[in-house]
Amino acid sequence: MKPTTQVLTALGTALVVGLAIGASGSPSLLSATEWLVPVGSLWVAGIRMTVYPLVVSLIITGIAAADEQNMGRLGVRTVLVFVGMLAVLAAVVIPLAPLAFSGLAPSAGVQLLPPGAAEAARQVADAGVATSASAWVLSLIPTNPFAAAANGAMLPLVIFTVIFAIALAQLSAERRAPLIGVARTVGDAMQVIVRAIIALAPIGVFALVTPLAARTGSAFVGAIGLYIIIYSSACVLFSLLLYPVVAVLAGIPMRRFASAVLQPQLIAFTSSSSIATLPAMVEAVNGPLALPSRASGFVLPLAASTFKYASPVAWAIGASFIGWFYGVPLHAGELGIIAFAAVFLAFAAPGVPNGAFLMLTPLFVQVGLPAEGIGVLIALDAIPDRFSTTLNVTGDLAAAAIVVGRERAPAKDAVVSP
Repeated sequence: MKPTTQVLTALGTALVVGLAIGASGSPSLLSATEWLVPVGSLWVAGIRMTVYPLVVSLIITGIAAADEQNMGRLGVRTVLVFVGMLAVLAAVVIPLAPLAFSGLAPSAGVQLLPPGAAEAARQVADAGVATSASAWVLSLIPTNPFAAAANGAMLPLVIFTVIFAIALAQLSAERRAPLIGVARTVGDAMQVIVRAIIALAPIGVFALVTPLAARTGSAFVGAIGLYIIIYSSACVLFSLLLYPVVAVLAGIPMRRFASAVLQPQLIAFTSSSSIATLPAMVEAVNGPLALPSRASGFVLPLAASTFKYASPVAWAIGASFIGWFYGVPLHAGELGIIAFAAVFLAFAAPGVPNGAFLMLTPLFVQVGLPAEGIGVLIALDAIPDRFSTTLNVTGDLAAAAIVVGRERAPAKDAVVSP
């Protein structure tokens, strides 16, 4: 049985078992599923431990061996692709999102709050306004790159590594060759570890999804269930629409792209972490997609750090749902503000759980929605977050393919042997 088939089987089994346990209502069975949580967490932690050395090694080998002019063009093209993809998605989803809830009866408001939503709403309200975009910009240059890595600040570490790699590229070939060799060796070793951990994916997926299905199976009820279904379905739809886009703009057949992204998508869905999925994305780029090393060494780390492709979906549908929930209509002006923010402020979302929603707090206040609505979205986010992470990962791989997809990597150009 192929590895991807094994993971799909584990996912389907976990959903069936988890939903059955949830439907049974047995406290002992529900308690037993919690013993699986540490197993899944250990699997995700095993992948995450490879991310930072892998990213640093890939960026160094990808940039230091390239000339400055080509890297400049690549950087500009990457940013344009990121912004263009977000703008197109926002233009499509922003007008459609309010229509999804327009046929519903007026909300019963806080009477519909799910368990935990009231607490989350109070925490958001007490926390005040989220970190401003200016403060985020100031945090991009780390005063201590090692502390940034230790604290999980991915984007500052990427920026420092890019600067270091560009400086390294200015040295003579003799002086930079030893460090590039070390970086390449580190990257190869990390990929060996990644492959071993991904081989355990069926166990990790089952351990992560079974408790989730057991806990949240009853969530698909009434308006709350409708929000989860609309959000999740939109993420699936826009993920699938990227396949023909990649085929047209990057020249990669849809079947080939779908096969390459499936395993990263499954890891994204089960781990709910784009960063944890980065090693699998690198495998897909260097292997089935056969893209140049610039895709894995520059575009992917930048995408995983900054490119939140699901933001227009999350923000538009989330704002529309909260507007219906609290009886606050959103008009063209408010929707325009959300569209602009989804394109440009998404890059400033902090890399923490629910970071994108925290960025929405001042935006909600500006368009007339209560900040407590963020707490409602966070409380409902267990399932939608997995679909949005899958959309983010699909967008990352699509962006990498679009940026360099018309090129093909010769064997010597691959950073890691497939």
